[in-house]
Order: sequence, then C-alpha cells, then structure tokens
Amino acid sequence: MPDDQPEPPPAVPSSRAVGGYGIASAVVAVVAVAAVVIAVLVWQGHRGELDERAYRTRVLQAAADWTGVLVNMNADTVDRDLTTLHEGTVGQLNADFESTVDPFRKLVRTLKAHTTGQINAVAIEGIHHDQPGGPASPPPPELAGFASRTDTVLVVATSVSENAGTDAPQTVRWTLRMDVSDVDGTLLISRLEPIR
Repeated sequence: MPDDQPEPPPAVPSSRAVGGYGIASAVVAVVAVAAVVIAVLVWQGHRGELDERAYRTRVLQAAADWTGVLVNMNADTVDRDLTTLHEGTVGQLNADFESTVDPFRKLVRTLKAHTTGQINAVAIEGIHHDQPGGPASPPPPELAGFASRTDTVLVVATSVSENAGTDAPQTVRWTLRMDVSDVDGTLLISRLEPIR
C-alpha cells in the first residue's frame, strides 16, 4: 500500500453520541411539556375557583338585596316593595306570591308601621361537591327547564317597627332560608322558608 494515501479517520461510535444527547433531549422535552401541562391545569383550577367565588358573592348579594326590601317594608311603600319582591321571584314562590304575602300586606297597612331593617348575616348553606368549585345543587324539578343552578342561602336580619298608636318600637328578628336560582344569568328567589 502506498504511503501517500491518507488514513481514514477513526470511526466515531455514532450510536453512543446520539444516544446520550438524544436521551437527554427527550427527558428535557418531556419535563418541559409536563411543566406546561401542570401550569395550565393549575391556572384553570385557580380561574375556576375565582369564578365560583365571584358567583357565590353574587348569590349572597341577591339574597341580601331581596331580604333588605322585605325587612324595610313600610305602610307607605308596601305596594311598591311587594312588586319589587314579586319581580325577584321565580317558580312556585312566584306563582303563590300574592296569596303568601296578602296577610302581611294587610297587617302592614292596618298597623301603619314604619320599619327600619338591616341584614346581620348572609351565608351559603352547606356546599358539598364531589369536586371543589363544582356547581351547587341542581334546580328543583319545576325550575329544571330554565334554571341552571340553585344555591340555598341563610339570611339573618333585624327590623324595628314603630306602629301608629304604640309607644314602644317592636324588634323582629328574621332568620330565613331561601333558594337563589340562576335563570339565564339573573338570580331570582325560588323558595322562601322562615326558620324559627
């Protein structure tokens, strides 16, 4: 063999070089994808919790607003207040509203009461879900066609009534359990139950 021919370069074990870098690259890629997936899941969970808290706040506010009208009803405003309350109801409570409140309307007019009320506490009653942040209980059967969800709220309020012809004001403590149903994004009272 002639001396002027160059020697071939030594063979590089390609499987070993590619294998080491390839495995390291694959591990880094898997870790990066897993980190992105975990970050997205954490963000979605956090966002879901924020949305649920905001919704519950709206439910509590709807219950407090409705009860505020009820506990501040006066002889001068009884018709307007009852109309406001009726417009804020849905379902069986809405259907039976007039017969339910007629005795109260007569009493307020007869006594010519001047009432001042305040909300003391509002809370959502027992939220139990399989998954945190999941929806509340489904709406009652009569609302199943048009209410997307129903939450039960407890409201504690106090009102002080001064009746015409009496010297001492009368304090009334209200403890109410009510269902607040979401009907196309509008929160309406679908059940009202005084707690004694």
